[in-house]
Amino acid sequence: MMNAVLSLLVLAALILPLLALTMWRRGARQQAVLMVVLALVAAVNVGIWTLPDAAGNAPAGQVPQ
Repeated sequence: MMNAVLSLLVLAALILPLLALTMWRRGARQQAVLMVVLALVAAVNVGIWTLPDAAGNAPAGQVPQ
């Protein structure tokens, strides 16, 4: 389940900037900036969950199945 959530977050982080560019071109500047911020937040969350700590344990690997 955790792998599916992380996969969807990565997809969202990749697609949101493309959609933000479209919104920017249409004149919806505030929504475009918010979409880029959301993409950055999603990418940071994926990094937090997947990058190992000093002991070599990633938080995503410690979630009970």
